Amino acid sequence: MPFVNIKLVDGVFSPEQKHDMARQITDVMVKCEGSEAFREVVWVLIEELHTDGWHIGGRPFEGPRSLLDTLGRSKQVFEMIDGQPTTRQEFAALMPPKTTG
Repeated sequence: MPFVNIKLVDGVFSPEQKHDMARQITDVMVKCEGSEAFREVVWVLIEELHTDGWHIGGRPFEGPRSLLDTLGRSKQVFEMIDGQPTTRQEFAALMPPKTTG
């Protein structure tokens, strides 16, 4: 039986949106399994977590503001990459971790 666990920030989606999400995820799993016979055994669990437990890039999550801040930092990091690294080792050589202290 397929079991899909979705974790969301608390209060972002309405109950109707969560039900629709579960229906669509079930449809995807049935398509992947290849038979309508699997529909009744697809389990979807949607868990909502409080925002104080979420962190992005090591910083507390602050809703849409966090998304914009993260996208801005991602753009800055992307622009710092020299070349076209394709492996973790190549990324590590181009941009080693910063030391925090």
